[in-house]
Amino acid sequence: MSSGQPTGTVVIGLGNPLMGDDGLGLAALALLRNHWIFDPPVVLVDGGTWGLNLLPTIEDAGRVLLLDAINVGAAPGAPVLLQRADLPRVLATKLSPHQIDLREVLALAEWRGTLPETILAMGLQPASVEMRTTLSAPLAAGLPGMVDRALAQLATWGHQARPA
Repeated sequence: MSSGQPTGTVVIGLGNPLMGDDGLGLAALALLRNHWIFDPPVVLVDGGTWGLNLLPTIEDAGRVLLLDAINVGAAPGAPVLLQRADLPRVLATKLSPHQIDLREVLALAEWRGTLPETILAMGLQPASVEMRTTLSAPLAAGLPGMVDRALAQLATWGHQARPA
């Protein structure tokens, strides 16, 4: 169970970098980690395909920003932002191979009463999820804008970013 009072902001990059566009969340996380310093600090977590191992991280957070390729049937590279209330319904449609585990994590935290009130999923509509170690052209082109939107969201939560 949670260690007590929720604290801080956690940014979790999700995905599998061996499956093309599914690696988007980790690519965005790497840009945040390598190019920005946050005040107050933000916890940056490589969630990869951790599944239930993410439960304590999510339960202990005050706010969570999930970065991921999110299939909502939009045009490839289209920005996607899902609020807390939209996550269980949308994730129930199995948007990518690792989100079954994430759905279970979110449901378990909700059941335990430890799901943060502020949790967002931010990403882009994938073009192709197949065995490949690079992002498709639409996602590679959209990645900088996604990082800018993540920085803007973190700023609204009180985390100012400066170049590393």
